[in-house]
Amino acid sequence: MKNNISVIVFDLGNVLIPFDYRGFLDELEGREKGLGDEFALKYKQNYEIHRNFEKGKMSKQEFLEIMMEWTNFQLTEEEFCYYFSNIFTVNEELVNLLPALKKNYLLVLLSNTNEIHMEYGWKKYEFLNYFDKLILSHEVGAVKPEAGIYKAVEEFTRKQPHEHIFIDDIYEYAETAKKLGWDAIQFTDNQTLRKAFSERGIIPDGLNR
Repeated sequence: MKNNISVIVFDLGNVLIPFDYRGFLDELEGREKGLGDEFALKYKQNYEIHRNFEKGKMSKQEFLEIMMEWTNFQLTEEEFCYYFSNIFTVNEELVNLLPALKKNYLLVLLSNTNEIHMEYGWKKYEFLNYFDKLILSHEVGAVKPEAGIYKAVEEFTRKQPHEHIFIDDIYEYAETAKKLGWDAIQFTDNQTLRKAFSERGIIPDGLNR
């Protein structure tokens, strides 16, 4: 099947690298009883702090000063960065498709992330080398679903909107891409994504297993 796609744009978290904060919260709980649940609630109630850090509107040090208070100074800054970022695993099956996709498409990573998660969490993964560009929220000053972060992708690729396809686990973020003229797939699992790729002629039949 012929398609007009020349750029495949992947989300990072819960697509290429699933994440789970339970280990971090358990660490807090081990330092002080009730602290894990208390921190999780405070983080949720003040989510704009997380968003501002992701947008690069808050410095790493400013963020850490707040986090030290919220964790009752039970962790050092270095310990916080480690446990806060030791949350990722790799979706090996999907990552293993990247070399084949790279042969025929520009690959772009589009992620709402932050400086700490990048430095202490996912920057080490070698599969990132398959990407032609990493578009990161804290570097471009915008987060999904804001149009600016999608436009940052187009500014790099210099391709028409309809030549992009976006894979993201969050429905709203995928739908925003569609509104901007991209194709998009909400990621739920590897098998469903492979089927969607196959329907679009993106991956050879030999890889669709």
